[in-house]
Amino acid sequence: MSADDVVVVGAGPAGLATARLLGLAGVPVTVLEARERIGGRMVTDHRDGFRLDHGWWPALPGLDGPELRRHLAVPPRFRGITGGILLHADDRSHRLGGSGPRSGGPPRHGGRSLTGALDHAWLRANLGRLALLDEERLAGRPDTSAERALETRGVPSRIADGSLRPLLATLLGDPVLGTSCRLADLRLRAFARGGLALVAGGTERLPARLAADLPTGGVHTGVRVSAVRTREVETEEHGTLRCRAVVVATGAEEAARLLPGLRSPDHHPMTVLHHTADDLPGAGPTLIVDAARRGPIAHTTVVSAVDAERAPAGRPLITSVVLGPEAGEPTDTLDKAARGQLSRLHGVPAEEWELLAAHHDPRATTALPPPYAPRRRARLLEGLYVCGGHRATPGPGGELASARMAAEAVLDDLGVRRVGATDRLAA
Repeated sequence: MSADDVVVVGAGPAGLATARLLGLAGVPVTVLEARERIGGRMVTDHRDGFRLDHGWWPALPGLDGPELRRHLAVPPRFRGITGGILLHADDRSHRLGGSGPRSGGPPRHGGRSLTGALDHAWLRANLGRLALLDEERLAGRPDTSAERALETRGVPSRIADGSLRPLLATLLGDPVLGTSCRLADLRLRAFARGGLALVAGGTERLPARLAADLPTGGVHTGVRVSAVRTREVETEEHGTLRCRAVVVATGAEEAARLLPGLRSPDHHPMTVLHHTADDLPGAGPTLIVDAARRGPIAHTTVVSAVDAERAPAGRPLITSVVLGPEAGEPTDTLDKAARGQLSRLHGVPAEEWELLAAHHDPRATTALPPPYAPRRRARLLEGLYVCGGHRATPGPGGELASARMAAEAVLDDLGVRRVGATDRLAA
């Protein structure tokens, strides 16, 4: 590398997007990644024809879509979860959202009662109204936790407990609902407007698409950075590298190590279990939420029904997510406790399912309590910047929005016009 380069530390989506934007503006960029691979948390393992994501990264097209289109004229293909979300309980089930096949799914154990039908109508009507609200109206609401908002907005307790709490926990990755209600409102609105989607072929496709536009040799893996300063990077293997600016685009914990004084936020843990079976569960392309909380699984999806690329022909891939303290339990304990629950949720015996992989991430989702701050500054000092999912809202759109802020700050300080980069991303 040259002393004229900008160094980006971290080759996750935020780091790769930052490097891509700087490159579009004509600024030489070098990306250093400690792991032997790119992608950060967006990693997909390949095993016997299955594509197994390490985390659960569904996109909300109504929230993430605009940022993705700002960065990539042709973003990776997405597969919509066209069956929507099924809130499953023993006495009633509510299917929300979706635009495609809705058949299948677990039995309703006696059908929907009049009370269940009224609850379903209430949910649909209120999600429909939320979809019509603009951000100014949402921002005008008092900023409190999502849990507190359920208590103060006049939501019937039966609907709050049986439907909205598990739905919000799924969309936020936060089972205690300490997240700001403003982010909760934005995610609910985005779901009501555009549903949920998965990156076709696995989440690795997004960082791979961002890296494809970087010059050959611009990303160096297996390089550990021990310290950063304005215009200087210390590495364990290659000594001290001089540069024009440094962007730290790592996870929160590593960023706090490299940038003393940077606050590292709290996070919510998550464990993802991947199973396959001899028989295909009948839920279709649907995300099933256990509204009754009868086991460790918060929600489960036959992802091969959403995206056929993720499994070999004739073999289903069922991905299930554990949230909260239970996510830290040993894999054998979780898997054993989940079998009966998965049988009830999918309506087929799950005792003989094969566990393909389990991935635990103690820092899967950034905790964002009120007050809601969707964007945190990228410029720490002239020549030293920070970005990443922990500096914005969780999800692909947040990662890319944080990258855009970092690239704009670097270009401003270098005196480089943004035309061709952040002002014209789809060029």
